[in-house]
Amino acid sequence: MEKKTVLITGASSGIGEGCARKFAMNGHRLILNGRNVEKLNAVKDELEEKYGVEVWLLPFDVRDRAAARAALDSLPEEWKAIDVLVNNAGLVIGVDKEHEGSLDEWDVVIDTNVKALLAMTRLVVPGMERGRGHVINMGSIAGDYAYPGGSVYCACKAAVKALSDGLRIDLVDTPIRVTNVKPGLVETNFSVVRFRGDKATADNVYEGLRPLTGDDVAEVVYFAASLPEHIQIAEVLVMPTNQATGTIAYRKK
Repeated sequence: MEKKTVLITGASSGIGEGCARKFAMNGHRLILNGRNVEKLNAVKDELEEKYGVEVWLLPFDVRDRAAARAALDSLPEEWKAIDVLVNNAGLVIGVDKEHEGSLDEWDVVIDTNVKALLAMTRLVVPGMERGRGHVINMGSIAGDYAYPGGSVYCACKAAVKALSDGLRIDLVDTPIRVTNVKPGLVETNFSVVRFRGDKATADNVYEGLRPLTGDDVAEVVYFAASLPEHIQIAEVLVMPTNQATGTIAYRKK
């Protein structure tokens, strides 16, 4: 694959960090976004030292549209032609029932998973070179299967599917590709955030089976991005072997 400039949101940990590592080991230069500057710097140092690639950091909260615009405007001219946008930033807070949850927490979830993805797409795609471009959205199996205590997050990931499909339609007369990657059970800091810092409860989510890792999902992301330009992977559902649907999995006793 020709060397490309890749922008990854939520790149300081989990799937985003895995994607950064996978693209770096294949020689691509990276623009990494995240809120945790210390973690971003650690990722940058590791990738530059191990793989000798160029890494540019854009630390901002993707929910802050003005900050996103200012950050992208601040890029040096030679970094502004972004070839691949990985809309990875996302989270969920709590496992509350739809009629009992916190509206303020749901604002955070919706703003991060849906509105921020829309904003980044709107800001980046018009600047992509007409000869190429790829938007890779991080969806979820949750967008296909609602489950107890997850209705708002599931709705957000269903929206990611609709937004991915809609963008693909809007760009059908261009060479820009759109991919929706939908992971099942992935062991990252995601569940710790969901359970408001309760790591023991978060760990129980994966008990008895081998979940995916951020690096596993990054393999799928990179595969989609590395295919010849005339091949478009529209959607990928990727799960651990012992997971069958959003709610059905085999766990060893």
